[in-house]
Amino acid sequence: MSFARQAVARLRRIPGTVSEWLIGQSALLVMKTLRRLPVDTALDFADRWARRLGPLFGRHRVALDNLRQAFPEKPEAEIQQIASDMWGHMARLAGEYIFLDQIFDFDPETKSGRRIEVKGEAYFLRVAAEKAPHIIFTGHLGNFELLPVAGLSFGMPVTSMFRPPNNRYIADYIYKSRTGAMGGLLRSRSGAALELARILEAGGNIGVLVDQKFLNGLPTTFFGRPCESSPLLARLVRNFECDVYPSRCTRLPNTRFRLQMEEKLTLPRLPNGRVDIQQTAQLLNDTVERWIREDPAQWMWFHKRWKVTATRKLPI
Repeated sequence: MSFARQAVARLRRIPGTVSEWLIGQSALLVMKTLRRLPVDTALDFADRWARRLGPLFGRHRVALDNLRQAFPEKPEAEIQQIASDMWGHMARLAGEYIFLDQIFDFDPETKSGRRIEVKGEAYFLRVAAEKAPHIIFTGHLGNFELLPVAGLSFGMPVTSMFRPPNNRYIADYIYKSRTGAMGGLLRSRSGAALELARILEAGGNIGVLVDQKFLNGLPTTFFGRPCESSPLLARLVRNFECDVYPSRCTRLPNTRFRLQMEEKLTLPRLPNGRVDIQQTAQLLNDTVERWIREDPAQWMWFHKRWKVTATRKLPI
């Protein structure tokens, strides 16, 4: 057994609270150390080590199983490479939190940036100019955290709902790093839906990640497999009749990023004209799936997205 694998095994045997503190402090120490390095050097370092350490965890097996079922036509060597690349992307995402002020260099006036390029600029400007509520959705692709930063640069403030990491020490650090540079932030917890409704009612914009499992959610499919999806976005649209815009980030070579907003969705509706919540949730899945298929390694395959636990059907 390698030293790294032994270290991981020892951590798992430590009582929960102590283990959480050790992991959190270790992660923060790594982040502070990386901050002392040039951006590209730091992120390349994190990438290399994540590719070594990621396969030591059980989540790597989850990722491989998900990839095999999503892409049965791909050879095993390609599946293994995608999983390795995924860990590299995840490490870069974590490291990029501490370099947001150096990474986002796009200037809307000159429409240029060394690290950032923007596609669909007209849609950013449209949403910023309209005095109406909007919902912008995305998935865990590339550095999705850069999207609300881009929105602010175009005069389009967005309140983003996010699920903090399970480790409280890492979660607090990330929250502090994101606050201010990325517009409003709303933790995913009880009562969050009411807060989002209030923002829309006041004519504001909200950002929502739509590609995670939702306990007792709507029965939908993703990559052809049954899964559960959140009805939140669709219900908010039904209540406020606001436009919904797809937006995504693609990580490019050499610590560069493409931020893109697409034309607003034409939402499926019931015969009575109301938004079809079930089909809207499916449309969101289909949109994110389309993005993932273009570059599978940039998505978080280690989530148990397809674990169906619903015992009831939500009213729609």
